Amino acid sequence: MRRTTRILSRFLGMVAALACAPWAMAKPMMPHTPEAKGPALSRPAPVEKRDGLALPEPTPAQAGPSVPHVRYQLPNGLDVLLIADRTQPLVAVNVWYHVGSGDEVPGRSGFAHLFEHMMFQGSKHTGEDKHFEVLREIGASEVNGTTNTDRTNYYEQVPANQMETALWLESDRMGWLLDLLSQKSLDNQREVVRNERRQRYDNVPYGKERFALAAALYPQGHPYRYLTIGRHEDLEAASLADVQAFFRQWYVPSNATLCLAGDFDVATAKGLIDKWFGSLPKVAAPGRLTTPMPVIAAPVVMTVQDPLARLPRVHLAWHTPADFANGDAELDLIAHVLGHPGTGRLYKRLVHDKQWAQTVSVYQQQQQKSSIFHVVVDLKPGVDLAAVQAAVLEEIARVRAQELDTREIGRALASIESSYVWELEGLMARADTLQTYVHLLGDPDRLAWDLQRYRKAATNLQAVAKQWLTEQARVVVVTEPANTITPGTAAPSPAAPSSAARGTAAPTAQKSSEKSK
Repeated sequence: MRRTTRILSRFLGMVAALACAPWAMAKPMMPHTPEAKGPALSRPAPVEKRDGLALPEPTPAQAGPSVPHVRYQLPNGLDVLLIADRTQPLVAVNVWYHVGSGDEVPGRSGFAHLFEHMMFQGSKHTGEDKHFEVLREIGASEVNGTTNTDRTNYYEQVPANQMETALWLESDRMGWLLDLLSQKSLDNQREVVRNERRQRYDNVPYGKERFALAAALYPQGHPYRYLTIGRHEDLEAASLADVQAFFRQWYVPSNATLCLAGDFDVATAKGLIDKWFGSLPKVAAPGRLTTPMPVIAAPVVMTVQDPLARLPRVHLAWHTPADFANGDAELDLIAHVLGHPGTGRLYKRLVHDKQWAQTVSVYQQQQQKSSIFHVVVDLKPGVDLAAVQAAVLEEIARVRAQELDTREIGRALASIESSYVWELEGLMARADTLQTYVHLLGDPDRLAWDLQRYRKAATNLQAVAKQWLTEQARVVVVTEPANTITPGTAAPSPAAPSSAARGTAAPTAQKSSEKSK
């Protein structure tokens, strides 16, 4: 359940791409050639762990699945991961910049996401608005970029013989974006982002709830308070100088990780990476601020009147440990036991037995600074809200008071472990998996350790529930429909955790932006 929310499986998209992508392009399109340097590179010391998380070290002989790879670093600090797989003629090119909305300062909310849009506007050698056009011509798929609280990524999957073209495109916007950055492109994308906020946040059912919940969970000044989309007033205030400064601070080789996954020769790939990225200057990686988890000392209850909602909703949330920190895996297992469709305790009680709820969703939303445990219930018309809230709190109290059934735990573990394995089928998913471990743990070899921590967590669920899912530390947002919806319109979709990455079926589609967690 957990990994399906963070690393989106792309297997079906991969099959579609294999069926229709034109593989016959002769050679990559490369208008410029930066000064090349020799490909002889040494393996650097492990990347420093980010945000000060206290994380156990992996054991050398840990058993379990792994993704074979090569890791090294260019002299300018660019971290490189190579995952060779010669079974299909595709290469996934995946770049993570270690900056997200959690790195923003007050008055600059939405900046990381706005800049993601700017990266598609063109760079010195590609030309204005040519990025998607070039990728379309070479038969690329899964072309997109995403921003969340903790990182920004860009990716494309290309025919294997077009890998160099994709590397050229990524290197050009890493090194020469500012040469083509203009007030016109900024004004254009600022309005695109503001319209995106209107379409996906301001004018959708339960959009008000998202802002109310964030405001209740995080104090003024906390970067998670404003959602990744940002505030309209901050977006309007962004200047061209602000955008240029953001690029110079965060979009440097030493703050990025490039991952290739697919059909390539490792030595050849190293040479091409050095050809296109090796001449970029070395700049010190920016520091990232450590933001403490807020403390909720007494229950916070808010009511939101939503004219777009058709069903009442109650949304309970608790602050929980950061992604991969102690307690995170336990809470993920608890979420599965409570909310898994069909078998989850809350799901069975509220949807099947009492028939009070249309939907029930329970999930642990992992983030780098601190996470959130969510329980979201969409009520059927006329159901007593107080009774539903009491049922939710009773089931959570049961988890605190009694050990969970071994069958429930086994079912949760089987679901999580199988999702890990299935997600590794896609090239892009493999790249995202290793990127996640590098970004949050400083070590790509954490897959077996990650699985093992869930098995260990199964013996500690009650203690973790007592520590984090307390009566006093909860935030509750109740959404009441305002009865202004035209009869006969479709009911809104239930809340669900967002993914850390997603792709489009073809690069001609409009670039989608972040899904705020």
